Order: sequence, then C-alpha cells, then structure tokens
Amino acid sequence: MITVLVTAFLIAHGLLHPGVWTTPAQPGKPLAFDPGHSWALAAAHVSAAPARAASLALAWYVALVYAVAGAGVAAGSGWWPATAVVAASMGLALKAIWFDPWLSLGVLLDVGVIVAVAGTWPASLY
Repeated sequence: MITVLVTAFLIAHGLLHPGVWTTPAQPGKPLAFDPGHSWALAAAHVSAAPARAASLALAWYVALVYAVAGAGVAAGSGWWPATAVVAASMGLALKAIWFDPWLSLGVLLDVGVIVAVAGTWPASLY
C-alpha cells in the first residue's frame, strides 16, 4: 500500500508542475503568477517569451523525472531515491527562479521529498 501511495504522490506531484505553468489566462481573471516573469531572468534582461518557454521546458522536465522516480518506486528499484532527489531539486530550482509566494506549497512538497529520502522514509521502500 505504501508503494502505491508513494508512486501516486511522486507522479501526481510531478504532473502538477506543467499543469501549473501552462494554466491559460481566463478573461477578466489574472493568473496566480506569471510564468513569463522570472526575477533572475529579468535581471539578465531576458524577455517574457523566452522566460515563459524556459519555465515550461523546466516544468516538463521536472514532471518527467518525478514520473521516472514514481515508476522506480513501483518497480522496486534501488535508484528511485536519487531520481526523486533530482526531481525535487529541479522543482526547487524552478520555483526559485520563477519565485512567487503562490508556489510555496510546491516548495514544501519538494523539500518534503528530499527530507523523506534523506531520512529513508518510509523504510519499507528501501
């Protein structure tokens, strides 16, 4: 049961990344945050279109690596913890470069993945 829950969490959390970054703007309703605005890229004079493309590419990369980590958990592989840490680290980088307070829950989830892997929790998966 734990294997199924961890697998589902990793895959679902990964798939939320492109979902959040590709949310279309609704007429008369502003987006929670602008994936085309990055404080770091703005400081480097990168315009909104390339910044948006980079955020989307990184969000899909994070989703892919989280899905691979989830598949590794499901398969009972020994490499899934390292893959999960890479996915969480890239998720944190994505959220740091395009920081918005709205993304704080995602930051906590990514940190939680790193802490869980570092603490070998849940032990039944190791």
